[in-house]
Amino acid sequence: MTDTIATLPPVSQMMRDCGMLAKKQFGQNFLFDLNLTGRIARSVPDLDKIPVVEVGPGPAGLTRALLLAGAKQIIAVEKDKSTEPILSRVTAAADGRLNVIYGDALKTDFSQFGFNEYAICSNLPYNVGTELLIQWIHKIANGEKIKSLTLMFQREVAERIIAKPNDDAYGRLSVLVHLVADAKILFNVPRTAFTPAPKVTSAVVQIIPNNEKIKNIGNIENIEKLTAKIFGTRRKMIRGIMPDVDWTMFGLTGTERAENLSCEKICEIAKKVLP
Repeated sequence: MTDTIATLPPVSQMMRDCGMLAKKQFGQNFLFDLNLTGRIARSVPDLDKIPVVEVGPGPAGLTRALLLAGAKQIIAVEKDKSTEPILSRVTAAADGRLNVIYGDALKTDFSQFGFNEYAICSNLPYNVGTELLIQWIHKIANGEKIKSLTLMFQREVAERIIAKPNDDAYGRLSVLVHLVADAKILFNVPRTAFTPAPKVTSAVVQIIPNNEKIKNIGNIENIEKLTAKIFGTRRKMIRGIMPDVDWTMFGLTGTERAENLSCEKICEIAKKVLP
């Protein structure tokens, strides 16, 4: 019950009690600020109606906020077994609404949970955040019913996610996200809010899959191959990167650079030039 969750000791105290420290190899930076964790949790659409998957709960600061905000069910995927003393206490207080799975989120098939649809909410480990997001984009493009993603990233990654053509931050991640979803930055999180404090500001991004976009995307693997190719040498003209393509059939001269191409144009190119 939420009343039981609210009576648990502070996260920092629970960490001290079991001697838990942030581990650099897991990219851990813990968020203790209850105002911020609560704000993130309340940003998740339909939190009380559909299950939520959380990656890297750590000492359960965000997990507790999700439960207090009325989460229907949480599956938490955690790689660090040293979190077990804390997560087991939170699980016991969660009235059956929290299930913790110990394993690598990059190797976890979320479809095994048997949900018709689900949301993802996470303070993502910095060292795997982008890789996880690309995996989830593939799942969305291939029909998995992820209803929303409310995620914490380094601010520079957040800016890449929402960037538009001709922006300095526009690149492969911008294209992949835009072609399956609508994305926006909800708010920034200062480095001082974390323990240990990272070197950069973070931001919470919300990504909402868009079924109309998904219908038109074609083969997401081909789009990823094309974006890797053309953004890999982004300062070169596209005719120099792919000299065998007749760029006029796309209404282009070939003197454009990847950063000048719209997401839709990149999708069109991928459909026609890749098998």
